[in-house]
Amino acid sequence: MSIAFKEWALVCEALGAGTQSILLRKGGIAEGREGFRFQHADFFLFPTLFHEQLEKTRLPAGTPLPSPPDGSIRIAYRAEAEWTLLIRDTGTLEKLEPFHILKREVVEERFRYDDTPGVHVALLRVYKLDAPWEFAAAPAYGGCRSWVKIPEPPAGLSSTPVLDDAAHAALAEKIRRLASA
Repeated sequence: MSIAFKEWALVCEALGAGTQSILLRKGGIAEGREGFRFQHADFFLFPTLFHEQLEKTRLPAGTPLPSPPDGSIRIAYRAEAEWTLLIRDTGTLEKLEPFHILKREVVEERFRYDDTPGVHVALLRVYKLDAPWEFAAAPAYGGCRSWVKIPEPPAGLSSTPVLDDAAHAALAEKIRRLASA
């Protein structure tokens, strides 16, 4: 596997801590004519940094932004998308608020972006790499795109589920019920 999903560093950390279980995505400028979709079921989480992201979350003021060494990318998590859904009503999004860290107005902005209201949601099973994987940053990782090809992972790279099987199954069932209601 050499595919990564670009996401805010704070969201990656929330996924890795088990305090977030879903991804909400509308798509970026570079998504192409077909727009965004969850193209891969198994991928690494590629943390992106920008200073305003804390203000767009419900995290406490002063929460530190993770920072990799200069010129490097640090991957700490991989994920499996168990299911995806395109949500076209804000009521369902409000029900899913406990399962992500984004402020309501950020979710609304994503929902209303472009001519077609809606947002893609993916339920994830997240795994923490037993040791973070670092590699050199490259221009190919830039731009407003969700998916990036990254180097092949090192041999022997292993990971552990963030939530145990029972906790994940209970959470997944609750989210599934709310998303499909």
